[in-house]
Amino acid sequence: MLKKTSFWVILFSVLFVLGAASFAMLRHAGRGGTVAEIWLDGELVRSIDLAAVAAPYSFTLETELGSNTIAVSPGAIAVTESDCPDQVCVRQGTIEEAGIPIVCMPHRLVIEIECEP
Repeated sequence: MLKKTSFWVILFSVLFVLGAASFAMLRHAGRGGTVAEIWLDGELVRSIDLAAVAAPYSFTLETELGSNTIAVSPGAIAVTESDCPDQVCVRQGTIEEAGIPIVCMPHRLVIEIECEP
């Protein structure tokens, strides 16, 4: 009887911890952000307040590793062109909220939207 009780206590404890961790991650993942940060090789190169963007525009970041064209629109950002071989950054599409960044590994580029506090 003691083994059976211990099993249930451990099972419910693990489920509780997993549920609490999932809730915390989901709470932060869906938050809208307003500032997109663009990082190249671990260094912040540009911050863009997406809420302050009035008209869409684009610009190109060129490094010795390659180039990426970034499109900015009110509340959103995307990589629209890249000369990297896999094109994962382009295929990811537009991001509008914090949670999943755009990453171009060959060019060491990361674009992420910061959560509002």
